[in-house]
Amino acid sequence: MTSVIQIQNLRKSYGEVHAVAGIDLEVRRGEIFGILGPNGAGKTTAVECLAGLRDADSGTVHVLGIDPQRHPKKVREVLGVQLQESVLPAKITVAEAMRLYSSFYRDPANAEELLHLLNLTQQRRTAYTALSGGQKQRLSIALALIGNPKIAILDELTTGLDPQSRRDTWELIEKIRDRGVTIVLVTHFMAEAERLCDRLVIIDGGHVVAEGSPSELIAGLDDRRTFRMSTAEPVDEQVLCDLADVDQVRTVGPEIEVTGSRRVLPAVLLALAESDIVPEEIRTISRSLDDVFVDVTGRAMADTETYEEVAA
Repeated sequence: MTSVIQIQNLRKSYGEVHAVAGIDLEVRRGEIFGILGPNGAGKTTAVECLAGLRDADSGTVHVLGIDPQRHPKKVREVLGVQLQESVLPAKITVAEAMRLYSSFYRDPANAEELLHLLNLTQQRRTAYTALSGGQKQRLSIALALIGNPKIAILDELTTGLDPQSRRDTWELIEKIRDRGVTIVLVTHFMAEAERLCDRLVIIDGGHVVAEGSPSELIAGLDDRRTFRMSTAEPVDEQVLCDLADVDQVRTVGPEIEVTGSRRVLPAVLLALAESDIVPEEIRTISRSLDDVFVDVTGRAMADTETYEEVAA
């Protein structure tokens, strides 16, 4: 497939903090490409450099052959951006915002068609401040698409939305891709990336630490197994941690979760049997992108530090 974005050795620092520390990635035409990682990992800094909104320290970026660092106005003719902190004037209506943003482009999209696509027709005369969280997010998508872009960057699109609004937004993103727009989706939600992305990179501490399709990344954990069990008797978790086949033991509510090699389950059962403990219930856990993140970074998402606060 044709590449529409190429980034090589992109770097951006703020003093001693390396927000982006040598990122390479390629986005192909017509895909939903995910940039996944915890808050502050360098995701937003990377896409702001990609969109020509922030100066990179070094590296090369090309969007459909355009260098956004040298030609930021030119790249905005082919690139639509919905940023994480997008806010409009409180009293501007949906229709007014669409007309305003349409005026920025030589060949804008049909505003009424976009409002219909994003289920905002009934809110055309509604002031921005009166919109719900989900409606504000849908409006920000419409504004990112009003210039008829070939590529759209959607940054932390569903943060703060309730579960139903998040799922509705996921369906909209898939519809936009089906209209021929390449999507760069920036998120820290693992389930969102797993549901939507054709391919993705995981960024941690300004570095790409994993790359591939969700299924490829999850398949890479084939040699690890996770299960949860409940017991009537207390279990000394240190005894389990000392087993050669066990990588991690943690308490999840009333259950004990164990991760390890392919032989982790029989190894744990044998150790428990030696203490006359028989689990009341055992269930295996399907692997996910959360497991991939732990595998490539050595820690859970909640344990990660932030790197971009100094850029505020």
